Amino acid sequence: MNTFNLRIIACDKVFYEGPCEILIFPGYDGQMAVMANHEAMTTAIEIGEIKFRVPGSSEYRIAVVSDGLMCVGHNQVVIVVYSAERPEDIDKFRAQAALERAREQLQQKQSIMEYHISKASLARAMARLSSASHSNRSFNNPQ
Repeated sequence: MNTFNLRIIACDKVFYEGPCEILIFPGYDGQMAVMANHEAMTTAIEIGEIKFRVPGSSEYRIAVVSDGLMCVGHNQVVIVVYSAERPEDIDKFRAQAALERAREQLQQKQSIMEYHISKASLARAMARLSSASHSNRSFNNPQ
């Protein structure tokens, strides 16, 4: 299978850099995929799970990411996000506490900016909890 170079960059580290066969990411309109020789594009990454498969593996690697940007061109993909973490590295108790804080903040009277920040915090906490609770799953099929 053809490959492309994938680089996932978070604010504090390079999460992954290397060859990739397929990348599935949460886009504005739902799940989208990129394979080798994809047409050049730039798009937004939404909060959720990125799944990618490296050559020689039948399983997908998972990254729980915040929102960010993705640039595709010349058979390489660069993703820049605020945060990226493996599901097994997520502290479920901290994620649950963050979810409860975000829900409480959404119930309070806030400015428009504070509302959008609380909404993003809620989405990130939900994505982290969802991924952490399924961290032992196998991804032979990227559903």
